[in-house]
Amino acid sequence: MTHSTAARERTDGTDTASSESGETGADEEPRTVEYGTGRELAYAEYGAPDGAPAVFLHGTPGSRRLGALLDDAAREGGVRLLAPDRPGFGRSTDWPERRPAGVTVWLEPLLADAGVERARVVAFSGGAADALALGSERPDLVDRLGLVSGAVPPSVAEATPRLQRLLGRLGATTPRLLGAALRAQVRLAERAGPSAVLAQYTDDPADIPADAAELVRADFLEALDRSRDGAVTELAWAGDGWGVSPADVGVPVHLWHGSDDANVPVEDAERLRDRLPDAELTALGGDHLTTLLAVRSRVFDIAPRD
Repeated sequence: MTHSTAARERTDGTDTASSESGETGADEEPRTVEYGTGRELAYAEYGAPDGAPAVFLHGTPGSRRLGALLDDAAREGGVRLLAPDRPGFGRSTDWPERRPAGVTVWLEPLLADAGVERARVVAFSGGAADALALGSERPDLVDRLGLVSGAVPPSVAEATPRLQRLLGRLGATTPRLLGAALRAQVRLAERAGPSAVLAQYTDDPADIPADAAELVRADFLEALDRSRDGAVTELAWAGDGWGVSPADVGVPVHLWHGSDDANVPVEDAERLRDRLPDAELTALGGDHLTTLLAVRSRVFDIAPRD
């Protein structure tokens, strides 16, 4: 298992090549770790270098850059935050047709490379699939799970939003068409301002602070710049299931969810809470993205299990 070391990414989600126009550069390389056969996982670190370990799993699509939203909170809370590009996103190698149950194939090498035996896990949106699979497959690696605006298994969702159903069907039946559509979104986001990306996550893009808005845009561009495989693969999960049973999750779970979340209705989060062996839900008044912004100073407050 090998890795390369590079400068730590700036906490505002940009790098030294970024310009005032909002373009994001790629001069600061993330760390990479090999896993499986010839695959690489890229990750960045935020927070306190010597702090208690935690892993941040971005959404679908997403990248390690989104972890910068939690940088200040992690530093203040004494948390060392590892933020990977999940397979098929950002700088990480594609893994076509992967399933959530394969999470330990890439996450365990990440922990080993960072010198960590066990960590708490915070997942946003689509990252919840990998987080719940980890809590089911390898609870010994996890202190506890925090799901922020977390997606729920299709078996739990009462009614998947229409757009997500469409994207799921495209991912399962015509993945090349979905990939082309995602590439078109990237070109739009490159030309337009952050609002073109924010509209996917919030009803009020104008209310998002400028620094957070630009970071979310940079995250979206990084996620899909090299490949759309990760997004296509994960969007297809909405149609054929995750292969994860909430009843098998063997660690405590805290759900943070917005009552106005149009991407994942709060009622779905309530049903997921009820099916998990050890879970609690904190409901807020925000939507998908504003909930993440609202709780970033709180997700590390909950003490890990003994």
